[in-house]
Amino acid sequence: MKRLPPLYALRAFEQAARYNSFTLAAEALSITPGAVSRHIKTLEADFACQLFVRKGTRVEITTAGERLALQLREGFRTIESACDAFQRHGGDLRLKAASTLTMRWLLDVLQRFHEENSSLRAQLTSVWMDIDQVDFQREPYDCAILLGNGHFGAGTQSALLFSEWLIPLCAPALASQAQTRLDQCELIHPSADRRDWRRWLKRSGYTPQLDIQRGKVFDSLEQGNMAAISGHGVSVGDLLLSQAAIRQGLLATPFPQAVSTGDGYYLVWPENSQRQRTIGLLHRFLLEYLPQNTLPGIAFLSSG
Repeated sequence: MKRLPPLYALRAFEQAARYNSFTLAAEALSITPGAVSRHIKTLEADFACQLFVRKGTRVEITTAGERLALQLREGFRTIESACDAFQRHGGDLRLKAASTLTMRWLLDVLQRFHEENSSLRAQLTSVWMDIDQVDFQREPYDCAILLGNGHFGAGTQSALLFSEWLIPLCAPALASQAQTRLDQCELIHPSADRRDWRRWLKRSGYTPQLDIQRGKVFDSLEQGNMAAISGHGVSVGDLLLSQAAIRQGLLATPFPQAVSTGDGYYLVWPENSQRQRTIGLLHRFLLEYLPQNTLPGIAFLSSG
């Protein structure tokens, strides 16, 4: 095998490049600034090139140093991810999920999961994502539940949990007006690109002219639902994730057409995961508690 520079020297250089300071790198690594300087001098001799320009007590990274630091940073991420996966083999299952899914379904299901599996916990991180995605090489997760078409990048596997069905939603007091004069109602957009209203109008067969460029814009379906509950207009949201609010009388469905977007919520995990058995256990449990439509009179219109 080709001889490599010492790993601790490479780490010291990467930290010095990150902070552009030997002193801050030393603090991060719990060593002295002199040790950082010696490590970098070792690398400069080994590579026969200058990595930093010394200007008294200040240092400035060179162009060659920047190139090396960038590649080392990627390499250390890969090493950390590989080690982390093995170190946590018997620990909590780290799960990433979108915020609306978490609030409207996943929290309750995970509580049941923990009650029935006392020796295993799913450590949930709920985040806002405009486009649901996960990078298992760079993010500290064992699996994720994401909205998409089932293709989440190379090196991943996925299993469909349930499909997305969009339907207009509003406070009950606005339902009659929305049915007859939707064009006069304030629209609520759960995403900045207004894609959900656009998809519902296209597939529902709604014919009156509707200007979707107007209305209030939010970041998520959850925010759109809350604005609708408060009477601020007519939103469009996921039927299955909004059922609890509908049954409680907080939301109404002024139109019976629920349209398929072609997307769905998938459990996603990396290929050859060391947590395969545990992920499988969670997957089987989730399938037992999927949200089901219990509302009468809903017409489901597929994307095909």
